[in-house]
Amino acid sequence: MTHISGSSRSQLLLLPERVDDYVGPNNTVRFIDAFVDDLDLKEAGFTRVQPKSTGRPGYDPADLLKLYIYGYLNRIRSSRKLEIEAHRNIEVIWLLRHLKPDFKTIADFRRDNRSCFKKVFREFVLICRKLDLFGRKLLAVDGTKIKAVNSKANNFTRVSLSKMIKEADERLDTYLKRLDEVDKDDVETNHCVNDGNLTDKIKGIKARQNQHKVLLEQLEETGESQVSLSDPDSRRMMGGSTGHRVSYNAQIAVDCKHNLIVEQEVTNHGSDLGLLAKTAGPARSVLGVEKIEVVADKGYYKIEDIEACENDNLIAYVSKPQRGSSVAAGYFSKEVFQFDEKGDFYICPAGQKLSTRYVSKLRDNTRLTYCNRAACKVCPLRSQCTNQRFRKVSRFENEAVLDRMAERLKKRPEMMNLRRCSVEHPFGSIKQWMNQGAFLTCRLENVRGEFSLTALAYNMRRAINLVGVKGLLAALET
Repeated sequence: MTHISGSSRSQLLLLPERVDDYVGPNNTVRFIDAFVDDLDLKEAGFTRVQPKSTGRPGYDPADLLKLYIYGYLNRIRSSRKLEIEAHRNIEVIWLLRHLKPDFKTIADFRRDNRSCFKKVFREFVLICRKLDLFGRKLLAVDGTKIKAVNSKANNFTRVSLSKMIKEADERLDTYLKRLDEVDKDDVETNHCVNDGNLTDKIKGIKARQNQHKVLLEQLEETGESQVSLSDPDSRRMMGGSTGHRVSYNAQIAVDCKHNLIVEQEVTNHGSDLGLLAKTAGPARSVLGVEKIEVVADKGYYKIEDIEACENDNLIAYVSKPQRGSSVAAGYFSKEVFQFDEKGDFYICPAGQKLSTRYVSKLRDNTRLTYCNRAACKVCPLRSQCTNQRFRKVSRFENEAVLDRMAERLKKRPEMMNLRRCSVEHPFGSIKQWMNQGAFLTCRLENVRGEFSLTALAYNMRRAINLVGVKGLLAALET
């Protein structure tokens, strides 16, 4: 037996005469081509849609958009790699009709049209809605930290800058003392090399110290908490198991029927607090429903945000985190104190009534503090409740929205499992299968455009798996 042998490289072949023969009817590029041709790029805000009557002809933005969508679908995001694909990839050759734009043209297109990609993403969401791929009953909202083009070494906070300036002063004092000791030595025993090395080190430390002082003054003037040098919009954030790194916070709202992304946004806020209604509200509008349920993890637990959800017809399910000094110290949590809404008082674990004693303001909200000093003095459970003279329980004036949500969650504890099964899927696919654990562009607006292409590619891949290329093409025709 012999191995399978190939044909001679000098053998003449009767290849098909048309490039179209190499692309099958179910090939993804056929839908990409039809989808972009169906878009109104001028209304979406793309530049150079209408060619100028003078000057050298430019590339049609539709062709460059097709190239980017194909690239993101096939895990090719680099403009240089896309240029290579235009020369060797038969699918790209078919898609671009033998056009071969250079990498600079490709990169400039993404930068110049960064704000338009979200509109393209929403157009595809409408196609998915037409195909009934959305359940339109439950949304899952979550965020993830995606690395920015900025290392931790080029990110500074007020604390780190103050510390580095102080350390520089200490090092300068040490080097200056060593220079004084060298000057006192005899000229014959003086090592000029070391003297020169110390002088160069002192100059370098002073230069860096002056730079750090300028950055600290900049933070004081702007009121910002940190500054990044490579990507000024990026921020140092806590990224779960990865620890602190300079990142952006990508937010998505996912319909739980097929785990398709309905709405997406990128911010440079390190926390998810306050982003639930901002993410789920536009998703409800896109789905075209009057009211919809929304589930999120405890990172979104903020009373103002839950109240905003209620006002926007969003039925929120957010698990409550265990916060507060009493919980940290191992004392009774607030949940064991039962609130009587009609009587406006709390019943403590010992059965005593806690009435309103103090009224204050926090984040423009009225906060009421309940206590019972007399009962706490003789309470047998005091050692389990507090180490102070009496226990205080605080409640916001509008905290009834949290009580209603807690009651809903108590009746449907499976909501948290539904959240994990749906919203974690897109992030897992984007970071692992699509290999997009880091952004390629700098500045917030560029990053938002890049993530819109990422979300579009994810949705397109899911839709192709669900209904196929022919199903998507049929939706364009109706």
